[in-house]
Amino acid sequence: MTRPVVILPDLHGRPDLLEAALEYAEREWGPDAHLLSLGDAIDRGPQSLACAGTLLALARAGRATLLMGNHERMAEEGVRWYRRFLTSRDPADERRALEGFRWWMGNGGESVRRELSGRLTLEAFPPALAEYLDALTRVVYVTGDGQVHLAVPAEPSVLVAHASPPVPHPQYPTPQSAALWLRPFEGPFALPPGVTYSVHGHTPVRTPTRLGRHVYLDLGAYQTGRLALLVLGGPGDVAAPPPVTVLEGRGDPATARRYPTFGEPLPVRLAARTGGSP
Repeated sequence: MTRPVVILPDLHGRPDLLEAALEYAEREWGPDAHLLSLGDAIDRGPQSLACAGTLLALARAGRATLLMGNHERMAEEGVRWYRRFLTSRDPADERRALEGFRWWMGNGGESVRRELSGRLTLEAFPPALAEYLDALTRVVYVTGDGQVHLAVPAEPSVLVAHASPPVPHPQYPTPQSAALWLRPFEGPFALPPGVTYSVHGHTPVRTPTRLGRHVYLDLGAYQTGRLALLVLGGPGDVAAPPPVTVLEGRGDPATARRYPTFGEPLPVRLAARTGGSP
């Protein structure tokens, strides 16, 4: 039986847009629709913890698959080393933990600290946020029956990862790491045999865009209020990208003028404007 898979790009602390997407997906594609988050649900926007909590609850209920974005990767760095330090008591591990925490704070994590009124440390890291980070994977493949695979399946599929397909790159230790960071202008990226195209967030674009065999959906939702949804509802959608639904909430769409244009725009269907706060 085919189930719709709704691919959701970067939220960056906008739970109002997440709730609007969930309501729209259930109304349009039914209660069995499966959410596939592209990562970067946290940082920058005002309510990262609410986004992480909702996504984690959906994943626990089997209703969502959660990918890691580069912002989640930065958030986990300090926690990962601090956990090791608690066992090893090695000062080098503690130093790496503090360096990782500063890395995150300097690249978006400060918004989470503000959300917690300054009460954010490695010793007092929010348990729910830590559980969310532990639930993330990096690359998946969606087949025409709506199943999500962790390895390349035998049948045709769509590769889904935060920034790019996993490819070797001299700047990153592994292809899985590169998939969190690479930008479109660093491609084109090779796709495994049987993968028809790939879908990503990470790089804000003015409109959902296709560049070669790669699709980019991040519309800068936390600022613009515009959130793209790409639904894979059957084998035809695996063969070629379907039209993209764009939800419009509160924000400043003019911000998108700063975003790059490249490739070719995908067909877009605008949904009704949603409420919520930026």
